[in-house]
Amino acid sequence: MIKILQTKSGVTKFQVLIEIAAHQPNVRQKEIAAKIGITPQAVSEYIKELVNDGLIVTEGRVRYRITKEGVEWVLENAAEMKQYARFVMEDIISHVSTWTAITKEDLKEGQQVYLKMENGLLYVSSTEKTGASGTVISNAAEGEDVGVTTLKGLIDLENATITICKVPRVERGGSRKVDLDRLKALAGSKPYIAAIGVESLIALRKIGISPNVMFGTNESVIEAAYHGLSSLVVSVDEQVSALLSRLETENLEYELVDLTVE
Repeated sequence: MIKILQTKSGVTKFQVLIEIAAHQPNVRQKEIAAKIGITPQAVSEYIKELVNDGLIVTEGRVRYRITKEGVEWVLENAAEMKQYARFVMEDIISHVSTWTAITKEDLKEGQQVYLKMENGLLYVSSTEKTGASGTVISNAAEGEDVGVTTLKGLIDLENATITICKVPRVERGGSRKVDLDRLKALAGSKPYIAAIGVESLIALRKIGISPNVMFGTNESVIEAAYHGLSSLVVSVDEQVSALLSRLETENLEYELVDLTVE
């Protein structure tokens, strides 16, 4: 679960920092207190904590500015909340009455189960305890789809990472100029493999891998990340910039590796 959502103080600290950033350098604690529903005294204590954490600096009485570390802290937590909110809106709220999950064992109607996200898919089990539980609406055999209602708790999502492997266009050698040993090592650490360009597809085939997706790759990888699924994207070099732009827009973590060999 997102760290700042685990306690009320974490959420409030985030809200106070956002208000300071929005109204710096002249910060009116009474206005912040009224806006987020706490006392001015509580705002003062949160400001002291933010100063001690190095997230804001004081420039005299009631004058504060957010630091570089503070901006990074806001962006990190905002990105995690955006990811979590998207999961909630698309996979929970849109199916609020009944969720669809995959069974890990034979289950009976009305049986209590625990929910867990694995490789981007939702699974249920009566024995593997997690922070989220519910009730199945019908009998289901192991490996079948089953409806789950009366959810309690929150489903943990893994922090997905994306590795982008840049390969040359065919005019510059294509798959024949790809470091296949390194590609194979990188592919072994990611459950979701994507290809952009025929050169990328052939490079993956040379190491015995068929990509999970080749068309609509950018959006597919983003959706996978929002379900906690890490990806390896093998992309022809001229398409890399567009992918990076989309990932940065979504505030998703990634690394770029150039697999071109001379």
